[in-house]
Amino acid sequence: MISVWLRVIRIRFLLASVIAVSVGLAITWWHTGSITVFDAALTMCGVLALHASVDLLNDYWDFKRKIDTVTQRTKMSGGSGVLPEGLLKPGQVYAAGIAFLVLGTVIGIYFVITYGIIIGAILGFAVVSIYFYSTKIVDWGLAEVFVAIKGTMIVIGTYFIQTSQISESVILGGIVVGALSSLVLFITSFPDHDADKSKGRKTLVINLGKQKACTFFWIFPIIIYSVTIVAVIISVFPIFCLIILGTIPMVIKSGKKLKHGYNELNKIIPVMSSTLVFSRLTGVLLIFGFIINID
Repeated sequence: MISVWLRVIRIRFLLASVIAVSVGLAITWWHTGSITVFDAALTMCGVLALHASVDLLNDYWDFKRKIDTVTQRTKMSGGSGVLPEGLLKPGQVYAAGIAFLVLGTVIGIYFVITYGIIIGAILGFAVVSIYFYSTKIVDWGLAEVFVAIKGTMIVIGTYFIQTSQISESVILGGIVVGALSSLVLFITSFPDHDADKSKGRKTLVINLGKQKACTFFWIFPIIIYSVTIVAVIISVFPIFCLIILGTIPMVIKSGKKLKHGYNELNKIIPVMSSTLVFSRLTGVLLIFGFIINID
């Protein structure tokens, strides 16, 4: 049963939130040389609870809308498959999603009381957007935008809890993290194109069309690398953050494979996998870029 719950929570995708919090902490360490461990751990728990909530509620609503029953599931797309396979009841998944949302909210309220209105604004955005993500945000074609903003806000919120400040470094670091997370959502929506479209969803791939979306793919690495390079030039990031340029060959390879295989499931699966690895590795390297620059 535990394995079933880990599957429906999509444990592998929680790493995106771990990286986002870690980037905020790494920037804190670079700026101050210290971290409040209790607040860092509580931040991680709250963010992971909210992330688990959106995944659980997404599985519930996709099943209720019968999206998961018409899509071809892979390890990277099409939902967890737990509900179509009857491993859990829809009510159980929905209740768990709400429970994690409440847990994340309670932790967030503690930080609002402790650190003020800025955390309150971030928490308010998170709670409302998480609850309406699968019923409104995706239907409006704003899923990738939501994920990008979510990633940015996690980095900013983590840093603010530690320092009570917002700096250029944390804003630009948040943009990089948000773009990395949004890219994963973007690439994993290719196989779900037909099923999503038939049920009224409007992902970026649907809005652009698969062929144009293959070209749009390059916007994400352009943002990721250009923001980092500019941030280093203006001394907002330490020079060691340029270590992420080492992942350029990975994303070029993924983009080229996408162009030739976007319509074939057996070809898009390895592209999704390599893009996920690219996103996570780039995020981890960014963390090291801030940490290893300590004088």
